[in-house]
Amino acid sequence: MGRIVYVNGRYVPLEHAMVSVEDRGYQFADGVYEVCEVRAGRLIDERRHLARLVRSLDELRVAHLMSLAALGIILREVVRRNRVHDGLVYVQVTRGVARRDHPFPPAGTKPALVVTARPIDLAANERVAAEGVAVITLPDERWARVDIKSISLLPNVLAKQAAREQGAREAWLVDRDGKITEGSSSNAWIVDRDGKLITRSLDHAILAGITRAVLFNVIRAHGLSLEERAFTVEEAHQAREAFVTSATQAVMPVVRIDDHVIGNGAPGLIASALRRDYHDHAEAT
Repeated sequence: MGRIVYVNGRYVPLEHAMVSVEDRGYQFADGVYEVCEVRAGRLIDERRHLARLVRSLDELRVAHLMSLAALGIILREVVRRNRVHDGLVYVQVTRGVARRDHPFPPAGTKPALVVTARPIDLAANERVAAEGVAVITLPDERWARVDIKSISLLPNVLAKQAAREQGAREAWLVDRDGKITEGSSSNAWIVDRDGKLITRSLDHAILAGITRAVLFNVIRAHGLSLEERAFTVEEAHQAREAFVTSATQAVMPVVRIDDHVIGNGAPGLIASALRRDYHDHAEAT
């Protein structure tokens, strides 16, 4: 069975799914998105993801197309029609279709909505996590409001490609003060020599990751120490452990940063335990 996509009120085969060339998402990257994990056919942390979607829409002054309850029905229907047991569902909302002009289109322009779903290979993800991944550090060249989950991701794309070309899975982005903000598609974490977990506090320089937020509960359950603050590249290089978090990876151990081996070069005990217990604390609906 081919993939089914929801596009502006219709469920259509992927090969027939189309949006207008004057969609502001295509012309200006004028829109937002969310990615929600699907596990055993259930949406993981749907409530938190949709709340963040609403915040992003409000920050960009994009009208609300429908209720969250109605959107939730669409998400589940796309998952069902694509027979996704373990995977992800992607939601994109743009300001809509209008003649190309930088100011907002006329009042009443209807936002455009696209929803897709696809499976992921959980066994493959576990094999990657068992080995750990490498990251590189690069200057953070993104705009100043990355707390909005905008579809404008060109700097992230370039950073991710640079990482892949250097044999790494992710790029950690570094601000003008030499502090790591986050990854190109994940939040960044380290564990210091004393066993304290450190991740950057929420500000306009990072996205308020849903996995990041849920992980706070896992950390408390383990009785671990947590500090929210920016950390330097040097601190990262000297860390006892490191890992990234995102909806598609949960907790992914990092074993190398640039040319520096982290710990003994294998996934750390803390990161591995947090990954193991993560879904015990996430909401499945």
